[in-house]
Amino acid sequence: MRAISLHPDVIVVTSRLLQTNCTILRGPVAPERSLGEDVSPALAETFVVDSPILPDELGLLPSLLEQARFPEPRGLLATHADWDHLLARFPFPDATLGCAESSAARLHAKPGAAQRELRAFDDELYIVREAPLALGAVQALAVPGGCGIEEAELELYPAEGHTADGMAVWVPWARVLAVGDYLSSVEIPTISAPEGIGAYLDTLERLRSLLARAEHVVPGHGPTIDGSSALAVLAEDDAYLRSLRQRGSGAELPVGRRSRAQRELHAANVAILTGADR
Repeated sequence: MRAISLHPDVIVVTSRLLQTNCTILRGPVAPERSLGEDVSPALAETFVVDSPILPDELGLLPSLLEQARFPEPRGLLATHADWDHLLARFPFPDATLGCAESSAARLHAKPGAAQRELRAFDDELYIVREAPLALGAVQALAVPGGCGIEEAELELYPAEGHTADGMAVWVPWARVLAVGDYLSSVEIPTISAPEGIGAYLDTLERLRSLLARAEHVVPGHGPTIDGSSALAVLAEDDAYLRSLRQRGSGAELPVGRRSRAQRELHAANVAILTGADR
């Protein structure tokens, strides 16, 4: 696991598996409370967005927060309802889990799906966890909308297309954008339904204006990049999706994302688009 600080209030943890990113956010402390004094963790508020994957990585999150003088999180945020973004429940079982209304509806419509997919993943890689994943109560958040943290507010934007649900999280005072499974420089866009291409393109266009203001962009998988690099990835992803819709299997993959694994993801996209996966 790798942890890097993007801002005094933002830490990104990257899993050893799939380069999955977890973004830890501390609310900004009011200047009049912090001038001339050390800021106590008791004065701050923390949220954890998404999660690493491996049990030992999850187990290290509480001590990482303590070393960074971040308080134990009051809330967890999931950019969407795929199982690999829900695992912060393991180290922080008492924190409220918040997600977009679309993600909450997905979890409600398919109870236990995330747990079954996690078990299948663990079984394939011989990963042992001390307990099953328990999501508990889920708080549905209005998206577009906001989520208060300390004396500031996180901005929430719809992010659909990869799945039928999801949100991106903009941290305005730190100029950090956590986008979930979008804008990855190591993974091509993937869809879960034929209509996902149009929704994905809409999400990219929605994110474009945020990227012009972003200092750091945290994708669900892969390295954190700056706003201008993210705009370049966005252009490649836009071109790939339009080509996928027009040419199917003949669509050209983005440069630098043409490995065997990415070609397999492309084949899966084609199968979904043509209905061959049914």
